[in-house]
Amino acid sequence: MNTAWQTFLSQQGAQLDGERVTAFAGGDNTPHALHEDILCDLSHLALIRASGEDSANFLQGQLSNDIRNINESRHQLSSYCNPKGRILALFRVFQRQGDFYLALPQALLEPTLKRLRMFVLRSKVELTPIDTLIGIGLSGPNSEALLREQLGALPAEADEAIQQQGITVLRIAGPHPRFALYGEIGAIQTLWHNLHGHCRAVGADEWDLLDIHAGLPNVLPETTEAFVPQMINLQLINGVNFKKGCYTGQEVVARMQYLGKLKRRMYLAHSHNEACPGEELSSPQSASGQGAGKVVLTAAAAGGGYDLLVVAETSVAESGQLFLAKEPARALELLPMPYPFEQVTD
Repeated sequence: MNTAWQTFLSQQGAQLDGERVTAFAGGDNTPHALHEDILCDLSHLALIRASGEDSANFLQGQLSNDIRNINESRHQLSSYCNPKGRILALFRVFQRQGDFYLALPQALLEPTLKRLRMFVLRSKVELTPIDTLIGIGLSGPNSEALLREQLGALPAEADEAIQQQGITVLRIAGPHPRFALYGEIGAIQTLWHNLHGHCRAVGADEWDLLDIHAGLPNVLPETTEAFVPQMINLQLINGVNFKKGCYTGQEVVARMQYLGKLKRRMYLAHSHNEACPGEELSSPQSASGQGAGKVVLTAAAAGGGYDLLVVAETSVAESGQLFLAKEPARALELLPMPYPFEQVTD
């Protein structure tokens, strides 16, 4: 985390666990993100900058989405797969001042950067971890009006972006209007001060809760190489493009799309028991021999218990017989997904 930004957050009452803000002093432990206007530090997400004249072509050959669709008005999710089509990391990719930025969990920064650099070879591209570009998140029923008062015009739809007053504004799907905001520290400090009086400052878990209710996955160290893109619904949320051409793992991903049958997909669920990413699911109806599924993402729910994104066998997911493997006494409750399961292709 940027040292000056860490000092600023501490002055605001942030409680830190490494790179992750867990809470702000004076707050309570009740999740607020689904109902209130909230402000969140995004330092738990690292940034890799891809710069140089070959950066677009390099990323096009590595990632699952079509990098040619990214510009300063459009951003996207994109997965980075191994040759077997299993996801090593999931990025939100955006452009700023001609360079590409890849946002991913801090815990995956070093191994992902090391692997990407192995394939640069003679390409004119430089991959650099960046902590001078600060990210904050804003969400809530009044967030759009609050942000427009500060910055003016805003992106109208999810996956759209705009550059305003030195700040890159990314609109992200969520239960309410939601924005990720990236800029130099001075501009972000000013924006934080101006918004904080109208919003509740919250920890990173509440940003995860918004992702969960938007059906937006992430890949963490516990789940790296666990899923192919379709298992975490990337084909439904513009995270994979089946017409873009070759990239690492493309043959496996395309074969599943056109020739295979999707046997596992991601669901929104609620548990009365705490769960962790990568935790196994079980079901008496599962006959695969590979377990009934895995937890993708989890966060404390507003009404108690935990809301989860889980990858589960489609044959058993809606049977009412899906459990955390460690807690077989109480079944998970499936909740409505925010988008339909029909596959969407470009």
